[in-house]
Amino acid sequence: MAQPSVHGRFIWQELMTDDTAGAAEFYAQVIGWQVQSPTHPNGDYSVFAAGRRQVGGVMSLPQHAREAGARPHWLPYIGADDVDGTVARVEQLGGKVLRAASDVADVGRYAVLADPQGAAFGVYRPDRSGPAPAGQPGQGEFAWQELATTDFEAAFRFYSELFGWESLQRMDMGPAGTYLIFGRDGVRQGGIYKLSAQMPAPYWLSYISVADVDAAAGKAREHAARVINGPMDVPDGGRIAQLLDRSGVLFAIHSQTGAARAHEPVAAKRSAQRAPKSAPKSGVESQAPAAETAAPAKQAATRPEGKVAEKAGKKAAKKAARPAAKQAAKSAKKAVKKAAKKAAKKGAKRVAKKTAKKAAKKTAKKVARGAASRRGGRPAGKTTRRAASKVAKRAGKKTAGKGGRKAGGRRGGRGRRR
Repeated sequence: MAQPSVHGRFIWQELMTDDTAGAAEFYAQVIGWQVQSPTHPNGDYSVFAAGRRQVGGVMSLPQHAREAGARPHWLPYIGADDVDGTVARVEQLGGKVLRAASDVADVGRYAVLADPQGAAFGVYRPDRSGPAPAGQPGQGEFAWQELATTDFEAAFRFYSELFGWESLQRMDMGPAGTYLIFGRDGVRQGGIYKLSAQMPAPYWLSYISVADVDAAAGKAREHAARVINGPMDVPDGGRIAQLLDRSGVLFAIHSQTGAARAHEPVAAKRSAQRAPKSAPKSGVESQAPAAETAAPAKQAATRPEGKVAEKAGKKAAKKAARPAAKQAAKSAKKAVKKAAKKAAKKGAKRVAKKTAKKAAKKTAKKVARGAASRRGGRPAGKTTRRAASKVAKRAGKKTAGKGGRKAGGRRGGRGRRR
């Protein structure tokens, strides 16, 4: 009976570290994995199991990898029906062979490679293939794979050529670019996106399914791990966190908190955090941990807690603005009063001046007539008219001054009543 094809599926995860015993204890406590050890003839390989399903292994970082500059890291293995043919194709497409194809007795054939952008991955053909995974990963199983790379379009073409991956969706993340969701036969497997400028090199990041991300992250902290992003919500109705285990190895966790169409922790708006100093390396390239967020820009605004915070902020702003508004109204009222008083004073002076001008003209005429009668009814001469005008002007100024003071000095400068 033919075994089901594993080609193009993520079928194994391998942790290479400096402290295998400490790593086994850490993941057993935080994820709940059972540790089956040792399974390798040299006693240096233990297997992690989630219930009855084996999901990955842990081993010491090989000396050849250490000499090449690698540091402790998780390495994903993708199924390949023909390991040697896949290795040859990788080289044709511009990738590198980090460890040549070889056999593990009673286990299968594998190779370790790097894509053209530098992200390391393995290919593996097991001697005995298990059944294809169900639609929703169980607790403790790997739920999602994420590639951060320098050229996500070129990276997708490379993996598509190798494994027949399809582009199932492209999500616009604004300034962060596009998040490409890939899979096979319509089943989503992971995402590819552009590496942020702060990260030194491309890397793969795998998400482990847990019952409660917040509880698992809290337990990880108790065991000397560091949370570098999250916990945070994602669009599929789930919640994620990205962490460094106590040896500084990057890993991620995911829990389902609501109904969803697929299991997809989607990386989106990048965080401004720097990559931790303990960034893992894989193969010959540095694989910096994701100091990058995994949620769309608009997502935070649509969360219930975001709305509550926004409402509370508006209320607080209103309350803070009240004293300022009251003070501004008081100052405005005072300014209006002052302006009204000034205008009334000016208006009173204008009225008084006009009245005085009329009175001056009238007085001048009277003086002129009086001078004429004294001269025997003859018109007043030039000198007489000038003198009369001078007297009239003086009288007018005096009247205008009195009128202005009288009108402006009483009843708050409102002027006399008409």
